[in-house]
Amino acid sequence: MHSAVQQTRAKDDPSIHPAGITAAEAAAMLAAALNIFDRWGLTSEQSRTLLGSPSPRTFQRWKSRVVASVPVDTIWRLGDILGIHKALKYMFADPARGYAWIKKPNGQFHGKSALEVMLAGSPANLAMVRAYLDAERGGW
Repeated sequence: MHSAVQQTRAKDDPSIHPAGITAAEAAAMLAAALNIFDRWGLTSEQSRTLLGSPSPRTFQRWKSRVVASVPVDTIWRLGDILGIHKALKYMFADPARGYAWIKKPNGQFHGKSALEVMLAGSPANLAMVRAYLDAERGGW
């Protein structure tokens, strides 16, 4: 959607976040990410870190699919997490290999795993892993 249209839509509808995502879309993205975290074998603490460190209580509500709102920072993080998942699906015919890749050491990350890089906590770390995967798969 064009930026000006997004801004007008967002002003007219309080359920739309500044990122141009509706509350329902944000909740769906969050649910998908939580499912991905389960497949990656993450702990609650690791999951919370990747989501921008919501409080334990908020995280438990999200896990129960009770989502009142999702901060804009978390929406951007969710976009990268879903992009990482998508790239791994394209790169690995066997889903288990893609899920395992997250925890394997990688020379591109100086011997750290993608998960270790992402757990540094900054949105830039998630974006870096996503950019690497997008470049590896040809950027499509």
